[in-house]
Amino acid sequence: MTFKRLSEYFKLLEENSSRLKITAILADLFKQCSEEEIDKVCYLSLGRLLPQYRGIEFQIAQKMMEKAIAKAFEVDLEKVKTTMRDLGDLGEAGEAVKCQMANGKCQKLFEDIKDKKNGEDLSVLRVYERLLEIAKESGQGSVERKIGKMAALLQDLDGLSVRFVIRTPLGKMRMGFSEMTILDALSWMLKENKSLRGELEDAYNVVADVGEIAKKVKSQKLEVKSSGLKLFIKPKLGTPIMPALCQRIGTTEEIIEKLGESAVEPKYDGTRLQSHLWEGQIRIFTRNLENVTNMFPDIVFALKKEITASEAIFDGEGVGIDPKTGKYLPFQETIKRKRKYAVAETAKEIPIKYFVFDILYKDGKNLIKEPFSKRRKILEQTINKNSRIIMLSPQIIIKDAQKLKHYFDAQTANGLEGVVIKKWQSFYEPGRRGFKWVKLKQDELQKGGRLADTIDCVVMGVSRGKGKRADFGVGSFLVGIKKASKFITLTNIGTGLSDDQFRELDKRSKKLRVKEKPGEYLVDKNQEPDIWLKPDIVVEIQADNITKSPIHTAGLSLRFPRLIRFRDDRSADQATTLKEVARLFEMQYGNSC
Repeated sequence: MTFKRLSEYFKLLEENSSRLKITAILADLFKQCSEEEIDKVCYLSLGRLLPQYRGIEFQIAQKMMEKAIAKAFEVDLEKVKTTMRDLGDLGEAGEAVKCQMANGKCQKLFEDIKDKKNGEDLSVLRVYERLLEIAKESGQGSVERKIGKMAALLQDLDGLSVRFVIRTPLGKMRMGFSEMTILDALSWMLKENKSLRGELEDAYNVVADVGEIAKKVKSQKLEVKSSGLKLFIKPKLGTPIMPALCQRIGTTEEIIEKLGESAVEPKYDGTRLQSHLWEGQIRIFTRNLENVTNMFPDIVFALKKEITASEAIFDGEGVGIDPKTGKYLPFQETIKRKRKYAVAETAKEIPIKYFVFDILYKDGKNLIKEPFSKRRKILEQTINKNSRIIMLSPQIIIKDAQKLKHYFDAQTANGLEGVVIKKWQSFYEPGRRGFKWVKLKQDELQKGGRLADTIDCVVMGVSRGKGKRADFGVGSFLVGIKKASKFITLTNIGTGLSDDQFRELDKRSKKLRVKEKPGEYLVDKNQEPDIWLKPDIVVEIQADNITKSPIHTAGLSLRFPRLIRFRDDRSADQATTLKEVARLFEMQYGNSC
């Protein structure tokens, strides 16, 4: 496939907001792809070159791209900037400048433009290779080399292709879909409906690489039967597994009734970490698939010394420890360990314990489908008893609500958030929020209209401040939650923040501003903010309770909302869902859904 043809598909996707239409367009695109192309096409459609966990970044900011456009088309930099201001999108600006080269006419998308190397239209694979080469440039002089190579690539492309190649390094594809839509499209490609989405998502949850899933589907190494789709997916060392998630249940009595015999473990206020060990290699991933191996050298060292396994995949929580008192540090302190610079110094200032509570793979054996009781026994045999950093998370086995309450009280008295209750004979469910794992936090035992838990919201937009807040840049902000592939509004927040939090939100929001409301946002016109943001900032919100709302698109709102913290360990796709908020709405009055 030529990149020009791919860009025509991208244009169709950009022009459509209907989720069903986008799915059908993607399905048709995937039908046209070869087995060698389809994974690259998936990544490029998401504005990437590789799956997120691979951590490849272009390191090309807007100013660098403007210089590349000016260099490619031999125009003044100011002309590029002026065109950008007029059109509001650098991709379209680059396309316009390219078209102006032909005496003001874009000669049918520049069909005469050929790859200098082979005399043919640039293929998807060729453009992909050149973009990957640009992304991998590093070291002294890399900025000029990136600009030069990007300029050369733009010269070799037609106008429409220029638009999307410019947007790719900037992360502004403007097509408004995620990996889940790609899974829908793969199902549509096979059966012209979404009936295979569940099985495709199960596969993606085990191997969190949508390109690999697409390539496996395309390769025909599967069976499509009336009984479903067989992808034969198993854990892959070095590729993250989507973490199992916790559900909420209102009371300890309901928890026991729902789960029966269960293991109860402390709920740590740390950062979720999944670690992979194989052939002397270590990879550590966060819950949103970020590779943070280099940020935790102490855990890397410990995994090589404190584990009796050649190969393993662990699920656990990294918790900062106060070096003076030995007490657990709050999340805001632990998260400071996630940094690219001064890593060794920070590790000394904030030592960490890695509390491992599950094992998903060991020495060639996939353990996901084994009952938790068996996985726990294997885990106990895998972590050395004299370990200093890799710690076996403590647990008790319970069958009654009273014992659960006593254990819960002991954990909260020790400064922890609460407990996690796990069905003793359950499988590990990657990416699922079923009733196999249930969390119980301190506020969840309250009744009488109290909100039982915090809510992870996406910041959809900000409004300017007045008076004192004018100095902060942000006076209030609109937050939303997930409903399928959309974000719906839940509340506006203008109080409950410290001055530093307002300044931090302003700093973060400046990098995410967009001219128009993102296509995945559903917002009442009376709730629209001054400035729209891309869905990227996740915040943890506490409130007194949830009320019904005629003005927010969730149909619900928060009473006295306040910002607890920025959740840098979570992506927008991991925000709280409408279904979860509706459940919390019922739970605050002591009812179950």
